[in-house]
Amino acid sequence: METKTTLRKGAEEARNQLPELLDAAEKGQSTLITRRGRPVAALVPIETYESGARQQSLLPLAGSGHGLWGKNSARTIRKLRDEWSR
Repeated sequence: METKTTLRKGAEEARNQLPELLDAAEKGQSTLITRRGRPVAALVPIETYESGARQQSLLPLAGSGHGLWGKNSARTIRKLRDEWSR
């Protein structure tokens, strides 16, 4: 798969070139839209947008918090709940 660089356009320029930018998005090209040189929005291909909006699986994180709450996690959580209920 070919990697494409992101275009960078000022807001006025993007407005004037919207049909061309939409064509570019259909071909996989993203465009960063700026206002006074500061990024404010991005026009991205729909596949990119949809893949970012989907819930990511938590399976790769399984076991990554082992020991996070100490040797007895139930006791630690109970103590934290007790602190909040005071």
